[in-house]
Amino acid sequence: MTVGRSLRVGLDATPLLGPRTGVGHYVTCLVRALVELGPEESELEEVVLVPFSWRGTRDLPAVPLWDDPSGSGSGSGSGSGSRVDSRVRYGSRRVPARLLREGWARGNWPPVEWFAGAVDVFHATNFVAPPARRAGLVVTVHDLSYLRYPEMVSAASARYRELVPRGIARGAVVCTPTAAVAAELAEAYRVPAERLVVTPLGVGPEWLQAQAPDSDWLVERGLPEHYLLFVGSREPRKNLATLLAAYRQLPPGPDRPALVLAGPQGWGEALDLRGVITPGYLPDEDLLRVVAGAAALVFPSWYEGFGFPPLQALAAGTPVVAADIPALREVTGGQAELVDPADADALAAALAKVLAGGDGGPAARAARAAHAAAFTWSATARATLGAYRLAAGQRP
Repeated sequence: MTVGRSLRVGLDATPLLGPRTGVGHYVTCLVRALVELGPEESELEEVVLVPFSWRGTRDLPAVPLWDDPSGSGSGSGSGSGSRVDSRVRYGSRRVPARLLREGWARGNWPPVEWFAGAVDVFHATNFVAPPARRAGLVVTVHDLSYLRYPEMVSAASARYRELVPRGIARGAVVCTPTAAVAAELAEAYRVPAERLVVTPLGVGPEWLQAQAPDSDWLVERGLPEHYLLFVGSREPRKNLATLLAAYRQLPPGPDRPALVLAGPQGWGEALDLRGVITPGYLPDEDLLRVVAGAAALVFPSWYEGFGFPPLQALAAGTPVVAADIPALREVTGGQAELVDPADADALAAALAKVLAGGDGGPAARAARAAHAAAFTWSATARATLGAYRLAAGQRP
C-alpha cells in the first residue's frame, strides 16, 4: 500500500452489544475519536463496524460521534441529538460468535473479509484476531489475565490462551493499553518490538467536569452521602474479599463511610456483602456523579491491564486507593495511594489515611485531574492509526 492512500478499516464491534463494559467503552470512544480527527489527518475512507454475533446489527445503535445540541441528528444514535459520520457503517452478515471462534481456533475460515468486505486493515478490538485474505491485522490485547491468573477468569476468557497466540501467528500488529502489558506480551509470546504499539486509553472531558451529587439525588437512588466506592464487575480478579476485610477494620460508628460496590454482579466465590450497598450497573451519567461524590475510589485488583475507574476518579478529582501493580502504577502516575493487594491491613491503613485527609484540598484535586487530562481519546486514536498504517504496510 502506498503512503498517503486512504485507509478502509474494519473493526470488531461485538463489545458494543449489551451494557457497555470497559472494552465496549473503549470501542465506542476509539471510533468516535478516529472520525473526529478528520479525513485529512486520519486518512480514513471508511470504518466498517462488524459485530460477530447471530444478533448481527439488530441490537447495535449507530455510534454517536458528537453532540448535536439541536436534537435533530441525522443518525439513529443511542441518544437523541447524536449524529453519525457517513464514513461509519455496520457489516451485515450474522453468524454465532461461538462457531466463529471454534473455526478460527482450528483454521483460517471464514476470513474477516466475509464480514467486513474489502478492507485494508481489520482491527480486532478484543483479543481475538481473525484470519484475513489480504487485510492487515491489528489486535488489541487488553491484559494477560487468562495467562497469568487462569484460575480467576471465565471459561470464555480462558479460550484466549489459544486464540491470542493464533492471532499473533497471523502476523497481527498488537496494541496494548499500557507499556506494562506490552512488556508481558513480549516476554510471553516473543512479539518483536516493531509489532507492539502502546495505545493508552483516554478519559472524556465529561469526567473532568464531573460534579458530586446532592443529597436528594443520592437518596432517590438509595445511596448514602458519605461512601467509599468500588467500580467494576464482582469477579475474582477484582480482589473484593481483601477490600471487604480491609473495610471491616475501619472503626465502626457514624464517621465510617458506607461501602458501595457499583457494577455488574459478575461471578466467582460468594462474598459476605452484609452492610454493603450494591446498586448494580450504573449508566454513564449516574456513574459520573457517584464517582465524583465518593470519599475515595478503591481498586484493589490482583491484576489489571489498564484501569478505567482509577483514571476516571482522578479526572473527577476523587482520591484513589489502588493495588500496587504495574499497570495501575503506570496509569495513576503517583496520584494514588498504592498498596500490596494481598495485604488487607495495609489497605485498611491507606483507606484510613485518605479518609483522615479528605480530598486533600483544591491543589490535590487539581493535580489529580491534570494527570488524568493527559489521557485523551484523540491520542489513543493517533496511536492506533500508527498501528493501522504499520499493518497496512505503511510507515506510521
